Amino acid sequence: MSLELALCLIVVVLALGFDFTNGFHDAANAIATSVTTRALSPRVALLMAAVCNLIGAMLGVGVAETIGSGIVGGLTGLHGLLIVLSALVGAILWNVFTWWKGLPTSSSHALIGGLMGAGVASLSQVKWSVILEKVAIPMVVSPVVGFILAYLVMAAILWIFRHRRPGPTNRGFRIAQTISAAAMALGHGLQDAQKTMGVIVIALVAGGFHIGMGIPLWVKLAAAGAISLGTYFGGWRIIRTLGGKLIELDPARGFAAEAVASSVLYTTAFAFSAPISTTQSITAAIMGAGATKRRSAVRYGVVRRIVGAWVLTIPGAGIVACLMYFIVSAVVPH
Repeated sequence: MSLELALCLIVVVLALGFDFTNGFHDAANAIATSVTTRALSPRVALLMAAVCNLIGAMLGVGVAETIGSGIVGGLTGLHGLLIVLSALVGAILWNVFTWWKGLPTSSSHALIGGLMGAGVASLSQVKWSVILEKVAIPMVVSPVVGFILAYLVMAAILWIFRHRRPGPTNRGFRIAQTISAAAMALGHGLQDAQKTMGVIVIALVAGGFHIGMGIPLWVKLAAAGAISLGTYFGGWRIIRTLGGKLIELDPARGFAAEAVASSVLYTTAFAFSAPISTTQSITAAIMGAGATKRRSAVRYGVVRRIVGAWVLTIPGAGIVACLMYFIVSAVVPH
């Protein structure tokens, strides 16, 4: 077996491992609000999220192509494989650390940070203009948009249903949350599974086993399956943070948050091919919907911890990937 083939296989396995950690780390994105408001039981919610993640992963390739060709240039041969391997290790370790701490950080930004860190360490061409346009600006804009839209949607719901009895209204929104949670899970698969597809294609091209940035069917199926399996195992630490510690949710606010966050995911994926964070989208939407109750309803101490983790994700994963690149490049001849 050639060294290129061996490294390529290792990278593919690591990429699917990252996809799995993405699934259990980000399962909360799709189901936390529905579980907390008792619209769905935990087991049913996880199963539904896993199936919808699988379907969502097959709906497009725009985000995968952005990850595959838009972050670091010149990823060819052993040099490219070592960069991708280092990036994946950085992203996986950051995912595991933040899961252990119960912080709903972005797996997407962990992967992008890993690619950036390994790219800088290897003196490769990091495409800063693409990162600014496709990563940095959406990273700032999408949570703001999610917060504002969720606030407005929830305010409209409160006005429309102001004369309705709370009991029947809550039961109706619990049913509606089944649809909004499914939409959120589809959006998660559409965004996050595609990032793994892009990384696997980078490795195949670098190893000389694929030409172009087209996504082979087996890559789509493998990435979709890994993220779905991870989602089914769930991430209960993060589910508790999003579902209960951030704000006390009711069915109407859960529906508003999920509906807005999923809309942001679809718009950025289909219209801009931008790899945004599903975690940031749903967290900001939960805060926006919750802010209609009263300002003190949002637990700002938890918000500060989450925002701090958001800020640290790209540099944190990048530093780990940078160190990993120095280690593997010293061991593997290239």
